[in-house]
Amino acid sequence: MYQFSYAEIMEDGVADSKDRERQVLDRSIALLASASLQKGYSREAIEAVYYTRRLWIRFIEDLRAPDNQLNEELRANLISIAIWILSETEKIRKRESSNFQGIIDITTIIRDGLK
Repeated sequence: MYQFSYAEIMEDGVADSKDRERQVLDRSIALLASASLQKGYSREAIEAVYYTRRLWIRFIEDLRAPDNQLNEELRANLISIAIWILSETEKIRKRESSNFQGIIDITTIIRDGLK
């Protein structure tokens, strides 16, 4: 039977969390890309907007949690980005915008920063 130090377990936990975050961001990017290829406010757009909004709301909840270990400035910056993404998805939902690419670009940058 193996024994692991707490630090090793925590490191694995962080790596697993980052991998899951990358996966959900990849899914959001894929949905947004698919929606951007459609004309008008398609079923793909509805799915992309719904998924992306849920994802970023969840990120905000996590970033606001007192036990979040990211530094305060980074958390504030990420919350600001999340608010922008939520605003853009709302504009898409209201058919005031079709800025899928802007959301894709920002989400890709965030995803790529999870190393």
